[in-house]
Amino acid sequence: MTSSVKPLIPDDDADRLAAAFGRRGFMGAGVAGGLMATPLFAAGVAHAQAGDAEITVDQARTAPIPIVLPSLGSGVAQQITDVISADLGNCGLFRPISASMPQGTPDFGSYKSMGARAAMTGRVMDQGGSLRVEFRLWDVVTGKQIQGTAYTASAQDWRRIAHVIADVIYGRLLGEQGYFNSRIAYIARSGPRARQTTRLAIMDQDGADSRYLTNGQWLTLTPRFNPANSELAFMSYANYRPRVYLFNLNTGQQRLLGDFSGISFAPRFAPDGRSVVLSVTRGGGSDIYTVDLATMARRQLTSSGAIDTSPSYSPDGSQIVFNSDRGGSPQLYIMSAAGGDAKRISYGHGHYGSPVWSPRGDLIAFSRIANGSFSLGVMAPDGTGERILTQGFTVESPTFCPNGRVLAFCRQSSAGSNGAGFATGINTIDITGFHERALPAGSASDPTWSPLNK
Repeated sequence: MTSSVKPLIPDDDADRLAAAFGRRGFMGAGVAGGLMATPLFAAGVAHAQAGDAEITVDQARTAPIPIVLPSLGSGVAQQITDVISADLGNCGLFRPISASMPQGTPDFGSYKSMGARAAMTGRVMDQGGSLRVEFRLWDVVTGKQIQGTAYTASAQDWRRIAHVIADVIYGRLLGEQGYFNSRIAYIARSGPRARQTTRLAIMDQDGADSRYLTNGQWLTLTPRFNPANSELAFMSYANYRPRVYLFNLNTGQQRLLGDFSGISFAPRFAPDGRSVVLSVTRGGGSDIYTVDLATMARRQLTSSGAIDTSPSYSPDGSQIVFNSDRGGSPQLYIMSAAGGDAKRISYGHGHYGSPVWSPRGDLIAFSRIANGSFSLGVMAPDGTGERILTQGFTVESPTFCPNGRVLAFCRQSSAGSNGAGFATGINTIDITGFHERALPAGSASDPTWSPLNK
């Protein structure tokens, strides 16, 4: 999404202020596509520095951070406030508190009596087709302003501004990057279970602003985001030939990714976005290949004679985790990104599948079937520390948010043995198994989380 932008303050003034106070802790110009950001300063008030966060994510899980979020105004200003509050409240790490908007410096004494640790102030100005949103974040305990930024963007990008502000609050108070300014692509489903129409779709990470990308003429599955640009890879049964396609989110154009003789499926982009790793059927099994997007040159990585599928790169691109039944049952293996010998890492009870590497590099998420029941879990890349996060009739297709702290996944349920009451939707859950919640996406499956919007 792009927007026309204009500077909030003259460039020489912005540079002078940045030189005087330092750039640490302030969002630079160019935050997210179509947003211009410049620093705001409060006269006579001390400013905290980047890295001042004293509350860890683990502490916030146990005791969500109380933060005062007064309304920024009426109309779109209230909508921006609502989105910020929902982002912070729904992640389970913050406890939003409503209050009246102060004039000037916040009433820290009053906020302390509410138990607040932080507070937001700001205002929204309609500039005729564009919005200027001024935002300040305060440490209630010390009375310091710890963030001051003004954003200008097209009025249609008001939700983007709200998500960016929520990310700033998350980052300044918890000391790590937020994830609210991101999207989830998924498969939207409609109609009877036996004859469902499937459409490639996309929405904001909170389930808002969903839209269809394909018309449902052909069965579509397993969308995957390109981490480097606005592109999706997905499997389509177009013309009754199941194969992997690329979808350009800016133009809506689709193109086939390699005309393999067998069925191509389970695509996943390399971290640099320049190639795709995928599976291709061969007789009764399947092998893993990579396809270079610039040249369309392909390279075979496995030839075990088994079903090798669901490959996912490590964040540095050096390794691939995948699912294979080469040992007699579906298990997880890791190999070099160049192929070669693979090491099994899953040894729990049951069959493992759908592995995906965390963007932090510390975990691999997976689905597991044991005793007829589905589970969703995580383990370290060496297979140690396996933990089950949630269970159900069917829980599958895990995908990490950009900072690796939350998983989205598909949860299916059935109210009876004949399938009556069958429902499928997208849920999110913290990597510790904390705070599972359903997204308002309707009947949906196969989620894939985008990187932060650029």
